[in-house]
Amino acid sequence: MFSHIMIGTNHLEPAKAFYDAVLGALGVPTGTVDRHRIFWRTPTGVFSVSQPIDGQPATVGNGSTIGFACQSAEQADAWHAAGVAHGGSTCEDPPGVREGPNGRIYLAYLRDPDGNKLCALYRLPRA
Repeated sequence: MFSHIMIGTNHLEPAKAFYDAVLGALGVPTGTVDRHRIFWRTPTGVFSVSQPIDGQPATVGNGSTIGFACQSAEQADAWHAAGVAHGGSTCEDPPGVREGPNGRIYLAYLRDPDGNKLCALYRLPRA
């Protein structure tokens, strides 16, 4: 459905260190810098951060969350730990299982160094 997701940053170097760590925990290769942007490419899409080209500060979308698919609860925990260790902050409830109408899911939430809200999600197998 998506070809890419791009979010704003005010500081490229801390953003690169943060996303190299959290996306690396998901098996994504290190990001590549292209002037004022960084791209992390996978066979299924591209995630990127960019300094706004209009010269204005990057801002956080209130109510926005970007979710990353995980292969296990352990991978979601590794993602979360990497984010906290690289300038992110935990938000929402602690990482753990949530029950919902579509089954059980394991969620871990972070805010990146710019304040963007992120989520790691693992869909637990149905019993």
